[in-house]
Amino acid sequence: MTENEIATKVMDACFVVHRELGPGLLESVYEAVLARQLTDMGLKVERQVAVPIRFQGMEFDEGFRADLIVEEKLIIELKSVERLQPVHSKQLLTYLRLTNNHLGLLVNFGENLLKDGFKRVVNGLDVL
Repeated sequence: MTENEIATKVMDACFVVHRELGPGLLESVYEAVLARQLTDMGLKVERQVAVPIRFQGMEFDEGFRADLIVEEKLIIELKSVERLQPVHSKQLLTYLRLTNNHLGLLVNFGENLLKDGFKRVVNGLDVL
């Protein structure tokens, strides 16, 4: 399955979760429910995956955690805020670069209309 095919399934699942739960809950609630929804769809989902920093041949695990990684290809960063900010995209791009992944989805469950809460972030795979 390609990254784009996975992203389509993830977006479909996000719409189901948002329609059922609505906006305004804690991010951790959306994470747990979305992970279960995706698992039930037959996708491999990892939660709170450590994202280490590599510097001059050393590796540091300093608390970066990707909310969800689906099929070892797509990073999902979840938010439950009034509006996404540029720093949220930068955070996801950093995770993509550190993991050498290409595509990520930033999903804000705080939006009244979830379609306004999606942002695709693409890593050009340049070295960070």
